Amino acid sequence: MARRGGAPSRPPRPRRSRRRTEPEPQINELLTILVDGLTYASWLFIVSLGLTLVFGVLKILNIAHGSFYALGAYAAASFVGWAGAMKWAPAWSIVAMLLAAVAVAAVVAPLTERALLRFFYGRDEVLLVLVTYAMFLIMEDVTKLIWGANPYYVSEPYGLLGNVHLGQQTYVGYDFLLVALAFVVGALVWWGLNRTRQGKIVLAVIHSAEVASSMGVNVSRVYMLAFSIGIFLAALGGAFTAPMISVQPGVSVGVIIVSFAVVIIGGLGSIPGAAVGALIVGLARSLAVHTAPVAELFSIYIVMAFVLMFRPEGLFQRTQARKI
Repeated sequence: MARRGGAPSRPPRPRRSRRRTEPEPQINELLTILVDGLTYASWLFIVSLGLTLVFGVLKILNIAHGSFYALGAYAAASFVGWAGAMKWAPAWSIVAMLLAAVAVAAVVAPLTERALLRFFYGRDEVLLVLVTYAMFLIMEDVTKLIWGANPYYVSEPYGLLGNVHLGQQTYVGYDFLLVALAFVVGALVWWGLNRTRQGKIVLAVIHSAEVASSMGVNVSRVYMLAFSIGIFLAALGGAFTAPMISVQPGVSVGVIIVSFAVVIIGGLGSIPGAAVGALIVGLARSLAVHTAPVAELFSIYIVMAFVLMFRPEGLFQRTQARKI
């Protein structure tokens, strides 16, 4: 019914325009948390893998493991700087970082294992912890003596791979290189232990060094091999993390604490446990950084305490951890 003058009784309802909906901000934030967590877990897995391998074979909780990480980072800074001074192509900086980790393992492993640790095998575990802690203090001063107290920056490799676009977010391609490196290292270590003759000898020593020695296995050589690989993995993690941080005195302290948290969560001596523990720690830290930055320092320890409440031996128990 119309009113006088032909005006409509009700104003017409405005039509709702159909706008193209943008992706939810929560999805972008979740993707950022996932990528940051995987990146952090990648280098942490490489470092923790060396720590858990040394414990599985030598039965040593190596407090000095963080110092080997720092040596790898410092050596990478020197090698990359040397490659730049020689006018090498920027892509060779990746090779320079790999060579830095190899150099650290080749020089430090024989000096540490043959000259010091071999005299304490079979001793009390507390004594071994004190010995490795003394090594940690010594190597902290050695790094300051060689490289000084000023920070080093390894910026060349970080921008080498450009950026990667995922949805509306942009990430540095180097982060994904680090994730791929963690997958490759984990696969190679697993293959070496389970599919090669030397790896099976190492597993035999892990199960029982006395029985392996009675069967003709050179246990001392196996210890040297395992310790060298452990140092190489720590130095490799430090070398490939150097472009992402400021290499300066004190970087080893935080690394060894977080690495111990990883192996405790996953189970001492377990390679799958190191992978799962690193993933849990990385995602927990990333979630805290993006949602509650105040809790970043406590998030790792909260997760560790929660796991140990229900699994005191870690997610992979000691009987499983010995299987590597």
